[in-house]
Amino acid sequence: MEKISAFVLDQGDKFLHYDGAENFPFVQRNIFLYLEIVHTLEERIVITGVGLTAPNGNTLSEFRYNLLEGRARIQALDLHYMGNTPAGVCDFDPTRHQSRKAIKNGTRAGSIGIYCAHEALQDAGIVLSDCDPSRIGVYVGITEHGNVETANEFYNISLFQYDTRYWSHHHNPRTVANNPAGEITINLGITGPHYTLGAACAAGNIGLIQALQMLRLGEVDLAIAGGVSESIRSFGIFAGFKSEGALGHRENPNEISRPFDRDRNGIVVSEGGCLYTLERFSDAKRRNAKIYGEIVGYAINSDASDAVLPNPKRQAECIRAALQKAHLNPQDIDIINTHATSTPLGDVQECVALREVFPKNPRTYINNTKSFIGHTMGAAGALELAGNLHAFEDHCVHATINVDHLDPQCELPNLVCNEARSVADIRTILNTSFGMLGINSVVIVRKI
Repeated sequence: MEKISAFVLDQGDKFLHYDGAENFPFVQRNIFLYLEIVHTLEERIVITGVGLTAPNGNTLSEFRYNLLEGRARIQALDLHYMGNTPAGVCDFDPTRHQSRKAIKNGTRAGSIGIYCAHEALQDAGIVLSDCDPSRIGVYVGITEHGNVETANEFYNISLFQYDTRYWSHHHNPRTVANNPAGEITINLGITGPHYTLGAACAAGNIGLIQALQMLRLGEVDLAIAGGVSESIRSFGIFAGFKSEGALGHRENPNEISRPFDRDRNGIVVSEGGCLYTLERFSDAKRRNAKIYGEIVGYAINSDASDAVLPNPKRQAECIRAALQKAHLNPQDIDIINTHATSTPLGDVQECVALREVFPKNPRTYINNTKSFIGHTMGAAGALELAGNLHAFEDHCVHATINVDHLDPQCELPNLVCNEARSVADIRTILNTSFGMLGINSVVIVRKI
């Protein structure tokens, strides 16, 4: 072990300097605390469980199978004021982990989160009765919360001449910003910290990043983290995208979401969720847990330029920052899962950023998951990362489907289109997620 000859230690409101003197007071008492803090901040954080629901799958294995087989599942949803509208709808069974009363009193986002949390814990082999509930944290990324419930309450009382006696007394707990995470803690009896992270469509990644940081700080010993979205339950979200000219349309709903295709014309709004169990590597190894991968790099930054239009320069900076944290070069990345939403300009801007960072490299493959499931908003980053995790084992890169005519402005080296591709080996996955008001997030996972 290398001898420490000098250091500065912050003790409360004063700094104590150690210059190697043997009789320096305080050192013997605190040197081990100092080293423990440094060690904790550098702890490796790993994924040990995945629970999800997506429009085309309610387990990771089903989701992965449909991605490799090229199976999308978008359907028509009957919306207030708008009629039949294409949407990505999940078909999981909420009664698997909730009573009918709890489902009625809670939110769709809460039910999605509860389902995913239970499935993640089961996948990880974690029994909550064996854990200290005060040492478990719940960190859930969301795009928005409350709009769905409020819009639906207004619609309901409109049927009664806007008589507020018909306004639900469950409205306030349904719409507070911490709702999805809070519903999870109530359902599971978790007494540690919980909160949601409002980060637009970058939120799924940011839920994971928050969990990693809390584990490294020693605030929790187990984290349930990722993202959820109930966006399809409100006509206002659809109407807003439609008024922006960003809501996609096509005769076949499964062909609407077509990132990088010349004829793309907008997004498909979808619901979904994906939560992970994250642990320190030392804890996971101690209990001989299955490990999907290690989060080795991450970054969050802001465009600071426009509420809607992406900034490729800032996106590129975010990717580079994540690579730097991971101590990786661009050519070390095996899969880049893109955020591309199938909007005419957004896809081009992301491609500009990717071309700036990544050179032509035969081992770096690029794909997209929204072409299968639409845009799951706050859940997008977490779901899209999950869809690629099995590549560490099966060495397949799932495709971007519906690319009939590649847009020349979206040409990228090794963009996997329409059919999955088998490769020699996959060791690193980089996942991008960008959102409105210019929030960007990147997560890098490495095979152990």
